[in-house]
Amino acid sequence: VQLQASGGGSVQSGESLRLSCQVSGRLFTSDEMGWYRQAPGKQRERVARIPWGGNIAVADSVEGRFTASRDKAKNTVFLQMSSLTPEDTGLYYCRYNGARGIYWGQGTLVTVSS
Repeated sequence: VQLQASGGGSVQSGESLRLSCQVSGRLFTSDEMGWYRQAPGKQRERVARIPWGGNIAVADSVEGRFTASRDKAKNTVFLQMSSLTPEDTGLYYCRYNGARGIYWGQGTLVTVSS
C-alpha cells in the first residue's frame, strides 16, 4: 500500500490549505483512512477519521475549521484547513488502516506564521 500526500506549505495565520492523500489499490468499506498531525515536541494526534464506508469525523480541536472528505473514484482523501493558526503547525500524515494492514504516508509539512 502506498500513500502519497501533498498540499502542505507555509501560510500566514488565518489562511487556508488543502491536503490530499491518494492511496494505492482497492479500498473496502471496512477500511479507514485518517489524517494525523504531529507538532514539534508533541505526540501525534488524529485530526480526522475517514471510514471508507461510513461517516467522516474531525477532532473536537479542529471542529469548525477543518473539513475532511473523500473521493472514492480517485482513492483520495482530503483535509481542508481554514482559519489556520500557528498552533496548527506540524507534520500532517495520512494513514490507511484496513484489510491490507496499517500504512502511513510520508508526511507533509504545514507551517503557519503569525
